[in-house]
Amino acid sequence: QVQLQESGGGLLQAGGSLRLSCAASGRTFSNYHMGWFRQAPGKEREFVAAVSWSGGTTSYRDSVKGRFTISRDNAKNTVYLQMNSLNPEDTAVYYCAAADRAKPYSLTYYSDSRYDYWGQGTQVTVSS
Repeated sequence: QVQLQESGGGLLQAGGSLRLSCAASGRTFSNYHMGWFRQAPGKEREFVAAVSWSGGTTSYRDSVKGRFTISRDNAKNTVYLQMNSLNPEDTAVYYCAAADRAKPYSLTYYSDSRYDYWGQGTQVTVSS
C-alpha cells in the first residue's frame, strides 16, 4: 500500500500562485509514476500533470502548460505542483495519485483508471 497526503491548497485571488505537495509513504516512492488530477464541482475528474518515476518525463494538460510545473524529490518521497497565474477555472479539489512504474508511462499518465493509489485531495479556490 502507498499512502498519499496532499497539502498546500487554499483560497487566493486570480493571478496568484500556490505550491501543492504530496507526501508518499508505505512503499518505495521511486517505483511509481505520479500524477495530479483535479475535480471541480459538477465536473468529471481531469488530468492536470504527471511525472515519470525517474522524473525524466513530465506531461501537462493543455490549459495549464506554461503555468503549472510538476516535480518530484525521490529522496523526500514527495511530488510537487507549482501553480502560477491561477484563474477561477483552476478552482477544484486537487488529488495526487501513484501508478506502478511497470505500467508504461505514455499509456498511463493521463488516465485516472491507470493509477493505483490516491490521496484525499486538497481544495484550491481561486476568486476573480
